Amino acid sequence: MEQTILFIDSGYLSFISKHFGKGKPLRYKIEKFATSLCNNRGLTCKEIYFYIAPPYQSPKPTKEESNRKANYDKFIEKLKNVKPKVFIREGRCQKIGETYQQKGVDTLMTMDLLKTAQKRDIKSIIIITADTDFVPIINDIRKDYKIKVTLAYFTDRKRKSAFSLSNELWKSCDDKILIKKEYFED
Repeated sequence: MEQTILFIDSGYLSFISKHFGKGKPLRYKIEKFATSLCNNRGLTCKEIYFYIAPPYQSPKPTKEESNRKANYDKFIEKLKNVKPKVFIREGRCQKIGETYQQKGVDTLMTMDLLKTAQKRDIKSIIIITADTDFVPIINDIRKDYKIKVTLAYFTDRKRKSAFSLSNELWKSCDDKILIKKEYFED
């Protein structure tokens, strides 16, 4: 089977997982999820790039913030020991008022997509995102490096919902995989 590399926007995947878990994230193993998703297209997952931001820590972390960070650290340590290999790419978490935002994650993914294309040792990639910021790099790696790009996504087919996808992102990819709950299951 042909090898592929999976690029995962963890915030988006977490959002999907919570949807399937009716508000509570599903418990799953990222390596099994990745293998199941890739096998759907007759591909073998060579490696996974996982984009995430550690939980926000205030200058004097609260007990809750410290606990969240400790759980995050355990999760990251587990990811470092799975096969296929997971490359953890960390942005940062910014707090604005009472909301939190990941910063730097999109830039890291864009850099890795370009580096992967330039290596020319892969003919296909799968990207899990709903972000139209990736359209220019997707178009470039398809055109300049002849790499097939598959978009893995979820939609509830409701206009202007949290799972809406832009037509621009949709059209920029060669193939699409609808993420189903069964991909999260062992």
